[in-house]
Amino acid sequence: MRLRLNLFVFFLFGIWSSGNAQASTDSLLNKLNAALADKEHFVKQKQHRIENLSHKVSNTRDLPLKYILYQKLFDEYKTFSYDSAYNYAKKLQVTAKQLNDPVKQALAKMDLGFTLISSGMFKETLETLNQIDVKLFTDSNKIEYYFLKGRSYFDLSDFDRNSDYSAIYNPKGIQCIDSALSLSKPGSYNFLALSGLKDLRTSNYVSGIKDYTILLNLPNLTPHQYAINACSLSYIYEVQGKQDESIALLIKAAIADIQSATKETVAMYKLADYLYKKGDLKNAYTYINQAMDEAIFYGARHRQVTISSILPIIESQRISIVEQQRKSLFIYSSIITLLVIFVVVFAVIIFRQLKKLRIADDIIKAANTTLQENNKALEELNRNLSTANKIKNEYIGYYFNINSIYIEKLESFQKSLEKKLSSKRYEDAQAAVKNLNLENERQQLFHTFDKVFLRLFPDFIKEFNSLFNDGEEILITEGQLLSTEHRIFALIRMGIHDNDRIAKLLGYSVNTIYSYKNRIKNRSFIANDEFEDRIMQIEAV
Repeated sequence: MRLRLNLFVFFLFGIWSSGNAQASTDSLLNKLNAALADKEHFVKQKQHRIENLSHKVSNTRDLPLKYILYQKLFDEYKTFSYDSAYNYAKKLQVTAKQLNDPVKQALAKMDLGFTLISSGMFKETLETLNQIDVKLFTDSNKIEYYFLKGRSYFDLSDFDRNSDYSAIYNPKGIQCIDSALSLSKPGSYNFLALSGLKDLRTSNYVSGIKDYTILLNLPNLTPHQYAINACSLSYIYEVQGKQDESIALLIKAAIADIQSATKETVAMYKLADYLYKKGDLKNAYTYINQAMDEAIFYGARHRQVTISSILPIIESQRISIVEQQRKSLFIYSSIITLLVIFVVVFAVIIFRQLKKLRIADDIIKAANTTLQENNKALEELNRNLSTANKIKNEYIGYYFNINSIYIEKLESFQKSLEKKLSSKRYEDAQAAVKNLNLENERQQLFHTFDKVFLRLFPDFIKEFNSLFNDGEEILITEGQLLSTEHRIFALIRMGIHDNDRIAKLLGYSVNTIYSYKNRIKNRSFIANDEFEDRIMQIEAV
């Protein structure tokens, strides 16, 4: 009895904890939405500071003062706009060179490195940082330098997503962090941030939680510093399965980014991805669009690529289930209609070709009776007649076989679909339609055509490639019998010269067929107006 009572209490506590966590998350999301509604206010504050600094720069010719003002402008822009940050990093370099100050030149180059990595230019960042003589720096500058270099290696490893390269870049990044740690004062912001980053990269999550927790409770943290470290701790909680703690930190980091008008950020994107996986499509859609706007505003190309991978997915999920079903049924019925049209068109084309072959057969027979005295011409006509008859016999069988298969498939599918629809099993009907694979059917059709054609013209590929110089031959993808280019001219060899018919058979536009033909003809050493004649001279077995 006591055991049952304990289990019941535990169950009620679990429900209460879950509800309390959800309420906390909802409260934080409300704060984030309020911050988003007011984001232009924070942006205007930053722009006002930038305008004041720009005005001071334009009114001074004092190089040392100008360098200081450029540095302040760079600090304003470095997480706000890549183009402007890059511009002021270059101006810092020019001014430092005019001042003939090696230390300032090195610092300006480090600022340029920060700008490059923020835009996703990892290789250029490392090249820039490697040009700096670290001996010129004070300990605090060296800490910043090694942290930036370590981040470059870590970001490059994450971007490549390749275990071989990660095994190279991650140790180098850890080595840079260790160099920075050796110069940092224990318990300071730099020491805790570096220790936390090292713990994160080495999967020492227990120590990482401890470091980041102390760090986030330090006084006088800037919103940007809070956002960076909250995001890192959120990742550790996510890995450990502590989803409520993870999402709470992500929301707080996103709020801090908005309040500091930071555009180079990952918190909003991570939050959108997490909410999408939880099924909160409304907020996920809002935040992923906000993340994309920030990435575009800043000019962070690698962020845009990452966000673009899930933005269409989240957007598509916003459509209601009923609307999805309605549109799905419409699409599936359209697919069936197109399939039927394709079969009918293909049948009409085959029948027309058979008719042409019969006409050609009659012409050849008539010519044979009138040219008895010309043995050479008679022999040629007989050979053409034999080829035409063989093509006709092969493709009559091919046509009836293909059409019988498609008719059987359509009859079976029609009966199945009617049965499901009559019993109002719409989801089963959708599933049945969804199993249709038109591309696979098309590829099977092409494969069958290729086999029959190569049985008739076994030397076609060899003869076709002989029309090109060495190295210019048309290659065939592994697993295929004919390439698209070969297949176009195979149809021409079969007597189908009309681009519109070829396009319908192969599923391309007429312009595409025209482009393929022109490109192949231009590639051959045969004159364009003679190329198809040479194709027609390729003999069947």
